[in-house]
Amino acid sequence: AYILSEANREKTDIILIATGSEVHLALTAQEKLKTMGVNVRVVSMPSWELFEEQSLKYKKNVLPPDIPKLAIEAGVTLGWHKYLGITGDVIGLNRFGSSAPGKIVYSNLGFNLDNVVNRALKLLRKTSVKKR
Repeated sequence: AYILSEANREKTDIILIATGSEVHLALTAQEKLKTMGVNVRVVSMPSWELFEEQSLKYKKNVLPPDIPKLAIEAGVTLGWHKYLGITGDVIGLNRFGSSAPGKIVYSNLGFNLDNVVNRALKLLRKTSVKKR
């Protein structure tokens, strides 16, 4: 995992993590959230295994424990909470059976800009209440 795109200001409000085909969606959501005053870091995480081989300092720099995280994974959600913490969230698939052209299925299963932005905002509201 590595920081693909940093929040523009000194403070990061939320981290979006994507593994592959979802990266473009995370970057697009970053831009939309920026217009709403939300500072977003986008992390590309193509390999959990290689990330685990990094130093603790590196891992904490990429995924600081005190910043809310939302993973976008066009696969199962199992295992993500190790990197998201107990307050994190993941948009993913835990079922089979959808059939349609790829872009339609992808969007209908929640892998679309509006859903990512809404889930990020919901996560920010939830975590800001807990910090009080």
